Amino acid sequence: MAAAAWQRPYLNIFKHFRVEEWKRSAREGDVAALTDARLKGTVYRIRGSVPASNYLQLPRTGTQSLGLAGRYLYLLFRPMPRKHFVVHLDVATQENQVVRISFSTLFKEFKSTATWLQFPFLFGAAEGSLGDGTARRDLMGAAPADVRWTCLVLDLPSILSLYLSRRYSHLKSVKLCSNLLVKNLCTSDLVFDPGVTFSEARRADLACRGVAPMPREMAFPVPKGQKWHDLYDYIRFPSEGSKLPYDSIQKICPGPAAGGRVSEDPQPVTLTKAVRDRLSLIHQITSPKAMPRRRPVITRSIPEVHLTAPGSPAALPAGDQELEKTQRPHSAGDAGPSAAVGDGGIHVYAHRGSERTIRATHTGSEERLLPDPILKLRMIIGFGGCSTKWALWTRNNAAVVYPCHAVIVTLQIQTGEQRFFIGHTDKVSALAFNGNSTLLASAQAGPLSVVRLWDFPTGTCLSVFKTHVRSLLSLSFSYSGAVLCGVGKDGHGKTLVVVWNAARVTRGGEVAVLAKAHTDVDIQALKIAFFDDTRMVSCGRDNIRLWRVRSGALRSCPVNLGEYHSLEFTDLAFEEGHAAEREPEDRTLFVCSKSGHVLEVDYKNVCVRSVRRLLPAEPRGCPRQDKAGPGIAINSISFSSTFCATGSEDGYLRLWPLDFSAVVLEAEHEAPVSSVCISPDSRKVLCTTAAGNVGYLDIQSQGYNTLMRSHEDSVLAFSVEGIWKQMATVSQDNTIRVWDLGSMQQLYDFTAADEMPCAVAFHPTQRVLACGFDSGMVRTFCLAASDLLVEHKQHRTVITGLTFSPDGNFMFSCCLQGTLALYSCVAQKSHVLRVLGNVVARDAGSGPDALVVSGDSHLLAFVGPSKYVVTVMEACSLDELLRVDISILDLNSTALDSAGRVCFAPVPRGELLVSTSSNKILVLDAKTGRLVREVSPVHKLSCSSLALSKDGRYLLTAGDKVIKVWDYRMHFAVNFQVYIGHSEPVRQVAFTPDQRHVISVGDAIFLWDFLALPAERSPRAQAPSSESALLPGAEGSSEKLKDASETPRQTVPLPSLSSPPCLDVSSVRQAGCQSIFSESDKEEEAGLPGSSRMAANGDKDASVGVVESARSEELLVVRPKVGRESSRSPGESANAAGPELFPGTASHRDCFLLSVAELRKETKSPKSQCSVRPDSYRHFTPHFKASVLPQNFLPPPAGREVLKLKGVIGYNGNGRGNMVWNPDTGFFAYTCGCVIVVEDLHSGSQNHWLGHAEEISTLTLSHDAQVLASASGKRSGDSHCHIRIWNVQDGVCTASLSHHETQVQAMAFSRDDRFLVTLGDYSDQTIALWNTYAYELISSTCISEPVHDVAFSPFSHRDLACVGKGAVMFWLLEQQGADVNLKVHRVPAPDVLGPVELTSLCYGDDGLLYSGTNSGQICVWDTETNCCFMTWEADEGEIGVLVCGRDRLVSGSNTKRIRLWAVAAVQELRLKGADARSSSVLLEHEITLDGTIVSAAFDDSLEMGIVGTTAGTLWYVNWTESTSIRLISGHKNKVTEVCFSPDETHCATCGEDGSVRIWSLGSMELVVQFQVLNQSCQCLAWKPHPVVAWGAESQHVVAGYSDGTIRVFSISRTEMELKMHPHAVALTAIAYSTDGEMILSGGKDGLVVVSSPRTGMTIHVLAEHKGSPITVLQCTRKQYRDFGVEGGELWLATSSDRRVSIWASDWLKDKCELLDWLSFPAPAGPEGLGSLPPSLAAFCPWEPGTLVYVGFGMQKEALFYSLRKKQNGSCGCCAAPPARHRTTPPTMTLSTSAASPPPAAASSRPPTAPSSSGSSRPVEATDLCTGGASPAGRPAPGSPGPAPAPGQGPGLGPSLPLRSPPGLRGAGRGGGPRRRARRPGPAGCAMCFTDSICRFVLFCFVFY
Repeated sequence: MAAAAWQRPYLNIFKHFRVEEWKRSAREGDVAALTDARLKGTVYRIRGSVPASNYLQLPRTGTQSLGLAGRYLYLLFRPMPRKHFVVHLDVATQENQVVRISFSTLFKEFKSTATWLQFPFLFGAAEGSLGDGTARRDLMGAAPADVRWTCLVLDLPSILSLYLSRRYSHLKSVKLCSNLLVKNLCTSDLVFDPGVTFSEARRADLACRGVAPMPREMAFPVPKGQKWHDLYDYIRFPSEGSKLPYDSIQKICPGPAAGGRVSEDPQPVTLTKAVRDRLSLIHQITSPKAMPRRRPVITRSIPEVHLTAPGSPAALPAGDQELEKTQRPHSAGDAGPSAAVGDGGIHVYAHRGSERTIRATHTGSEERLLPDPILKLRMIIGFGGCSTKWALWTRNNAAVVYPCHAVIVTLQIQTGEQRFFIGHTDKVSALAFNGNSTLLASAQAGPLSVVRLWDFPTGTCLSVFKTHVRSLLSLSFSYSGAVLCGVGKDGHGKTLVVVWNAARVTRGGEVAVLAKAHTDVDIQALKIAFFDDTRMVSCGRDNIRLWRVRSGALRSCPVNLGEYHSLEFTDLAFEEGHAAEREPEDRTLFVCSKSGHVLEVDYKNVCVRSVRRLLPAEPRGCPRQDKAGPGIAINSISFSSTFCATGSEDGYLRLWPLDFSAVVLEAEHEAPVSSVCISPDSRKVLCTTAAGNVGYLDIQSQGYNTLMRSHEDSVLAFSVEGIWKQMATVSQDNTIRVWDLGSMQQLYDFTAADEMPCAVAFHPTQRVLACGFDSGMVRTFCLAASDLLVEHKQHRTVITGLTFSPDGNFMFSCCLQGTLALYSCVAQKSHVLRVLGNVVARDAGSGPDALVVSGDSHLLAFVGPSKYVVTVMEACSLDELLRVDISILDLNSTALDSAGRVCFAPVPRGELLVSTSSNKILVLDAKTGRLVREVSPVHKLSCSSLALSKDGRYLLTAGDKVIKVWDYRMHFAVNFQVYIGHSEPVRQVAFTPDQRHVISVGDAIFLWDFLALPAERSPRAQAPSSESALLPGAEGSSEKLKDASETPRQTVPLPSLSSPPCLDVSSVRQAGCQSIFSESDKEEEAGLPGSSRMAANGDKDASVGVVESARSEELLVVRPKVGRESSRSPGESANAAGPELFPGTASHRDCFLLSVAELRKETKSPKSQCSVRPDSYRHFTPHFKASVLPQNFLPPPAGREVLKLKGVIGYNGNGRGNMVWNPDTGFFAYTCGCVIVVEDLHSGSQNHWLGHAEEISTLTLSHDAQVLASASGKRSGDSHCHIRIWNVQDGVCTASLSHHETQVQAMAFSRDDRFLVTLGDYSDQTIALWNTYAYELISSTCISEPVHDVAFSPFSHRDLACVGKGAVMFWLLEQQGADVNLKVHRVPAPDVLGPVELTSLCYGDDGLLYSGTNSGQICVWDTETNCCFMTWEADEGEIGVLVCGRDRLVSGSNTKRIRLWAVAAVQELRLKGADARSSSVLLEHEITLDGTIVSAAFDDSLEMGIVGTTAGTLWYVNWTESTSIRLISGHKNKVTEVCFSPDETHCATCGEDGSVRIWSLGSMELVVQFQVLNQSCQCLAWKPHPVVAWGAESQHVVAGYSDGTIRVFSISRTEMELKMHPHAVALTAIAYSTDGEMILSGGKDGLVVVSSPRTGMTIHVLAEHKGSPITVLQCTRKQYRDFGVEGGELWLATSSDRRVSIWASDWLKDKCELLDWLSFPAPAGPEGLGSLPPSLAAFCPWEPGTLVYVGFGMQKEALFYSLRKKQNGSCGCCAAPPARHRTTPPTMTLSTSAASPPPAAASSRPPTAPSSSGSSRPVEATDLCTGGASPAGRPAPGSPGPAPAPGQGPGLGPSLPLRSPPGLRGAGRGGGPRRRARRPGPAGCAMCFTDSICRFVLFCFVFY
């Protein structure tokens, strides 16, 4: 392994990491730096009796890595005399596994596991001693008194390959434990010999052998006249030339070069059987007689095979040695055997290998299905299996561990990421952790009951052993992990308790049985006492027992229970905490029972101290009469030092004080609680239920978080749809569940009480779900409305098959009786077209593959009418087309073969796959029924499911509880891979629509990542030849092009005359080329030498030059014409548009040119592909908008704005590259919606640049930071999107550009800021070039495929590059006068990457270009040769952001990680070309943020920068300090409501992300945030000023959520005080009463609920608006008897059906009376509008009797209504329709325009309303107008009354003039019309009155 360039020739680790500063290293215990007199330098002394407590560690934390790639590690140390020492080295392998290498004098023997090697360290024997076993045993132990300074050289790659067959990658960490003196620690690729000088090394030419003198920093001082080896020891391990692993580290020879006496040979290792088998395989591989034609995979891991050849391989790096050993040409003498190893080891033979054999060795890895593995388990939806009571916290409180059938899952509670422990073959029945969560024990149920011990941090299984118990029910680990105890039933049904010794398992030892005992008592729970590994306690029915292991025997002692001897005890727990004065065993044991009793047991005295019985809470005021009633049936109990948690059969999780005096907190579940577990930090309580749910209660926030929901029984089938990314499952638990594929969270849950769903299918294009039941019913559901659409009753028994056709036009179903039904699904409600009986096999069984439809929706296939026949029908008519008898296809079989599952191959193949009972898969021709081929055997048992990928490359099969992935073409020697994990038969397996994942169901839902890259669907990938791809339109061209050699050519399409062609890719041969760019404007097309034929389309200007394919490079030359008139004559114009060819075309005839039409025409060719979003998150997609700004909208004049934007909170994480920062000038800008926010990072002040009408997609800043360019989408009615150019100094928009049709993907300024390039998105596919002097369009080019990013070269304004689908395009700008010539050279990505998208790019130093891919690789390109010379795996997801500065590179991806790379060595590796190694690139730092990285800006040295994420957060990142700080943070999703505090110093916001945030209006800073997971916060209200003095304790906010809950938050205490659930649906409005003593809430169903925030009780439920969502709730004060009713409060409720109810309330007397009812008519809704504007109403603050209404109506108007006028009876009459409710509320017709007549009444019957006394009386509505009388003095047409007289309010009558607030002109008592409230455009949707100023303000916003 070659080290990085900066680590050569050696690296002083202590010096490089500055150990003396202790910033990048860690020390613990007695570690000190001192000066050694003999070495004359600083050494580090590490001493102490406990090595684990006294150590020096590099790097500081375990999450960091040294990243040192040197082959040899040099440790210069001296053990302390008569002391023991330990050294740990953590090394990383190329397989991404961490292996620990340890050596110590404490180790007595060599031990090895898959992740740990332990070597004893032996000191040299005295002179004359023998190397026998006795003498060797004498060398073990502590260091001798005369121990010397030692240079230990560890060959790390050889150690890994020799002992573990692993390939070394780099050194991760070093831990030096007591007792040591350490001088230095170094790495190098060279062997340093301390015994030779530099002159001796030159004379002996040791450099050719890779040996060099010891550098000065590593040298020990040697006095004159003495020799180094006489003073110091030199140990090299493994010794040079050794081919066998040895069992110890000790001195072998004086040095590597100088001769010396061998003191002792270490003994060969006593190898395990696995190692012996591996070495035996090596012997077979390297033996001449067993030389295989294809090299097995395992041979790649054995580098140490030394061949006799001239020279020594020691001078080469390890990787090069390995390559040389396999490819070096051998001499004649090499054919014989090599010298035998003197230690009797394995003989390795070298022989002559032919060139053919070498090629076979290199291609041998392709003889199997790749990649391997092709599936990676991503997520499991499920919990339990054998039991639902096992769920544990990890020690760091960050994750929970629980079983899911046969798999153990570790779930991170914050991120939701899962990690899996796979190995069990049956359901896991018990789990247990040791004290620090490093060891995990798991038991497997079933007859083959075993226990597995896992190393939890690494996930490695350390040991597997049989339990001697038939079914193990419980496990308990001691705190130290040395003792494991289990209880279960033996083969005879007796209870058996077993205790194992697990102390040696972490060191590779075995697990032994300490003791076991049979007992007749029942045991439900058993735990080891944490204070003593030999003591246990158990409980069960009628007993509590104490156990102890002594002298190899397990004995027990019962606790005298007295009168409680008949209780059923369920769980137990020890008290936490302990006083120092008490003995360790002086503990209290708590035991709970099914009857609610909790017993306190004195463990020391073995007696019951006290008994409590926990009773369910009773309603207030109703004390329990029967004290002996049923108690709480407790299933589980858990204790912390301050409280206790219980889980009970009634579904409650309860928290109690330690004295159980009262319930502190409780959470209710739908099913019994199985277990509870308090986290180690006592802040959370983990809870599991019998229904398969896992969640935890956050004690601080009092919020409950559900971690996992799962089916309670086996999953029968599933269906996936690709548009909304959802999955539906049906289960034997009688539920239908719909899941979100992205988050795998449950969205819907349908329960059928008396029926079991057994088949399910999604409609391909509609949000419709079909489900078949065991009753024969087929139902379709509309998911958008959560409604049942239709029921079909064509079947009478179990539905066995259900599917839709891919085009969505038809649905098919079949049942167990053989009936087949066809439905039409053109409309949302399907109907039956045809029903056939007895056509589907009755005995074929049910399954998701019973009915399958071909991809073109033409054919339907199924098994029937018998199980031996497969029938193919026409899908649209059910006419039979083909029958195939499966039983006669195998003539050699003696048994009849029956069909099982069927599956169609992709349409072009025309094949039908059938699985059979003889474990075969038959591939049939779907048209003729001919057998094409067969695959056998598939599974041991029958195949339960088949699925074929859309590209026809991979086949999925399920059976035997396993999943197999097959190569469908069966090209390899091994054509499948097998995957385990399910503990029950797999019911169904299928690909997701995007083919990125695989889903399998059975016992649980498994989501797998499918790691194979999708096949290219371009013509290039589908064509049988390797010729270059054709241009668009090639299919229709029949012309052939040939070169001078008459080589056949592909058909080249001809560009049309009407539009310029799209730029496409064509290959270029570089042989003989002087430059990859060449062009001539003078050479004519006819003068092309060597061309025998030219293709023409009638005109010469459509001619295209000759194209010939090449291997790796492709060239396009683009010639756009500038916008000027041509001076050529009409006769010349034909040639002017044609291609102009290269100079010297005879030698460059493999290139062609495309001419771009003049830009003034602005014509674009049709896209070569449909506008399908590419596989890259880089592309911008604007947020959905429900409406647009009206065309006639006019902004207010400058300086006369009523509203002025003060501040913007939030960053648009939906943008791409929409943040800029210049570290030199400090300019910082980002976007939020259509606003550019320019912020001063020091003061926090903001400037807002307004001008865009649509969401801004991207920003770019000129290099001098004087010009900013911004781009946004096009408005409705516009033809192009908008680009604005801003002057940074004054924020003025200086230019507005428009060219792209959809969105602008990226922009960039040239190095000299002369040019601006803009890139369209995947729908636009154009690249435009602008000059920055007049911002005129210079050039525009249409590209045939989406391009993701663009960048100008920092070294030349003529060079730029862009990346797209699998290629980089290098562009060159050449300007000749007013003409600009664009040349593009397209270079594909390296083949090793496969079909990838290049998604990001940035230029590096001196001609380097870095590009990222959607699969996580970074490619490095040489821009001088335009070739890629290096790639490395940089991330697990798509890399969307790259920033380079000097010798560092920052990458950001959709895995939320931002990484810093050291790329200083890349420039040196540039000379190696394709031989460059990616190991030279080192990962320096990594930070995980809160979302996908979408923008980044750093300083030149990349030490600090700003990063934007999709979570709407801007982070300040400082790599030097390894910190990340939030700069800007807003809501991630839509903000649903804003409210202000009563003193207007703060505001609160809520959003769809579930958060409630409190902001300070003065500083615009976030004060506090309340987050509720998995819910959307819909509405918000701030508690008003109380009657008493306003204080901090009274600041509360109430919020309503989408699940129908209400939460009250205390701002001062930053906690949730109350949670209520008064609604069954989402809340839409919420408000406090004026005194803050009541909470009014409205739901989506129209119910209004009045609740008390003090008690949490529901006071009133008002159903007057039922059926229509509530939009507004508002309260205001009134006089006690005002309006004729009692109470001091008036409030209104508005619903979306344009109805307003006004209520009067007296909360102290529990009175709430309906005062008035207003209903506003409206015409039919306009077509094309998804939803109507909301109905809004508000009270006037200075006149509570007046309210205003806006909404969708007859006119665009605001309507005013006076409650007093109506009550006084002085208003004119207005007809009203009858009310829908019992109070017969009136209909109100209002208008604000005198010129327009009021709308006609809906009914003529006058309504009634309740009077103050509660009786009903007639009420007449009033027409309010803002205009005066009609011209003739008569009322306006249709007006019910006279016009108002002068001095009266408009339409308010003489008795109630509308008071004019100060400052509101035109609204006084004088005559004339009032101010008109009519506005152009649609009706408003937001409105408010402000209290702080005495003005009436009305906002009529455009409805979105």
